[in-house]
Amino acid sequence: MTETRSELHEPELALHVEDLTVSYDNAPVLWDIDIDIPPGVMAAIVGPNGAGKSSLVKAVLGLVRPVAGHVRLFGRRYRDIRGRVAYVPQRSSVDWDFPVTVLDVVMMGLYGRLGWFRRPGRNERAAAMAALEQTAMQDYADRQISKLSGGQQQRVFLARALVQQAEILFLDEPMAGVDATTERAIVDILRSLRKAGSTVIVVHHDLQTVRRYFDWLIMLNQRVIAQGPVETVYTAENLRAAYGGQVALLDVETSRMAVPDDDAAGRER
Repeated sequence: MTETRSELHEPELALHVEDLTVSYDNAPVLWDIDIDIPPGVMAAIVGPNGAGKSSLVKAVLGLVRPVAGHVRLFGRRYRDIRGRVAYVPQRSSVDWDFPVTVLDVVMMGLYGRLGWFRRPGRNERAAAMAALEQTAMQDYADRQISKLSGGQQQRVFLARALVQQAEILFLDEPMAGVDATTERAIVDILRSLRKAGSTVIVVHHDLQTVRRYFDWLIMLNQRVIAQGPVETVYTAENLRAAYGGQVALLDVETSRMAVPDDDAAGRER
């Protein structure tokens, strides 16, 4: 049955998370999370290693079952809106040995529209190639995904998200382990998506680029420390609350931050 607007919960928000608690093996990783993200922003989720950033995204997308709370995307449950949502997981979580070509990976982004039993045709192939051109990967269409570099693999997964033409995109550390050229290319693509009206939500680890790349910020450490526009949330006080002794203030006025290498490179489960 189709929900009417009056039955939707917070339909004016791209993402609404209320009273969310997540645990693994009876060990809580997220406590009583409340998050509101408006549409059309480029949002970063930041926090120290183990803060629950990836777990938050997985709970939103139904990949892990929360202990309590609920999630709404444009006022609806994820299962009712999944065709409008794209997800780029952490590169380290993907089995890159699976024998599939770059073009096949991108066309997988169309399965939600086609259904699993309808084979992609000429139009789908053209859409996939157009997405690969956006990520400068069209010359690798017939190459096995396992033969690409880490940065190239990340571009392919971004192309898979692009071909879905999603209204909201979740990306889990898309800039981790890529070179500076690939990072700039990813950011440019995400900005173009935001400009076109999509909402982009990124798990991000590099504090020094947060203010340059994003306009909305969720600061997390198992609980929400702060959220809102970057210029109001990205403060020394909030960073200390989220990172504790892990963060060193280089310049309080400009809030330029340095994080120890092991924390910046760390990955939560």
